[in-house]
Amino acid sequence: MTSDDKRVLIAGGGPVGLFCALLLGRRGIPVRVFDVNPCLQDDPRAATTHPATLEIMGAAGLAEDMARVGLVTPIFQFWDRPTGQLIAEFDHAVLAGETAYPYVVQCEQFKTARLILDRLEKMPNVEVLFNHEIISIDQDARSASVIARGPDGEKRHVGAWLVGADGGRSIVRKQSGIGFEGFTYDERFLVLTTPFDFRANRGYCERSYFADPEEWCNCFKVSANGPPGLWRTVYPADPNVSEESLMNDEAAQARLQRFFPSSKPYDIVHKNIYTINQRVASTFRKGRVLLAGDSAHLNNSIGGMGLNGGLQDADNLGDKLGRVVADGESETLLDLYDLQRRTVTVEFTQAQTIANKKRLEAREPEARRKNFEELAAAAADPAKARAFIRRTGMLDMQARANSITLERA
Repeated sequence: MTSDDKRVLIAGGGPVGLFCALLLGRRGIPVRVFDVNPCLQDDPRAATTHPATLEIMGAAGLAEDMARVGLVTPIFQFWDRPTGQLIAEFDHAVLAGETAYPYVVQCEQFKTARLILDRLEKMPNVEVLFNHEIISIDQDARSASVIARGPDGEKRHVGAWLVGADGGRSIVRKQSGIGFEGFTYDERFLVLTTPFDFRANRGYCERSYFADPEEWCNCFKVSANGPPGLWRTVYPADPNVSEESLMNDEAAQARLQRFFPSSKPYDIVHKNIYTINQRVASTFRKGRVLLAGDSAHLNNSIGGMGLNGGLQDADNLGDKLGRVVADGESETLLDLYDLQRRTVTVEFTQAQTIANKKRLEAREPEARRKNFEELAAAAADPAKARAFIRRTGMLDMQARANSITLERA
């Protein structure tokens, strides 16, 4: 038996692909990761790591380091922007005794990827090939292969399995003929980042959500390169306004001033705009091809569930694929991976993120009143608060996934 008979090929060197490589590599499985970029990207997008994901990362020996380079944030708040009223405050401390991680860690995804890559670089059975673009894939009954274009030209790589963790535009998913069902929002999300301290100057906690029928906002803090850290503000962006009109310095300053009036100009250190999708692949497995992360599902960022879901995919897949390859267990485990992860992605991640957006943007006065009453009642009752945070912290999602068998969905 050659190494190709056990090798796992992974498309995508972001946190999801690298984490899957780490879990497989620790079982002695040969792994080859391909990433189109020349090195890890300082992508500032995803940061929030929920308790359910921290449990996974803790088991892999990563959670403590994530907290060290990130920011531990146990509290999050909901505000009504028009009145300036604090509607509800939730504290993850109500989960004490249920999880070793009764908090969220704000750890930017490039930091998580770096922590994983540092470990992979010490593993001789794992290769991470940057500057390698996958241009085609193939599979048969016994193997999967890719043709990757690297610094030395095009080369065919063969393995036993291929994991597509190559993002929302995944070539692995597309060339496998796997559908990507769902929709794209008309509006985009505009992100403006500033070192302005919203806690010290406005009393907002490190994860704050502002409901407004005209212009909602998420405001959260990351540690960045160290104190004092940075605050990211996220807004809906009119689809009829050009990117330049939204992103120029004057418009960005006006947006922040309109939402958070200040006597001084804001120092805006980063701007970006994103197209937002709610999509799920029609299957997470097709023969010897398996999907994880954004290749398998996309959702809006309100509530910070996208990367969390991807890391949970990688954990589930790393375990099951590891058992198939290293221990010779039945390949039906991979059908179970598909069933478990796709089910909870639809039932929890998609449902929760859509609901999160609707809660912030609700226009009808009665709908807004009902939303606020439900949030306030949940925050005031420890049992309701615990249930609310178990869902938003994705603990219920993990419990549901673990309960699913091939006989009982």
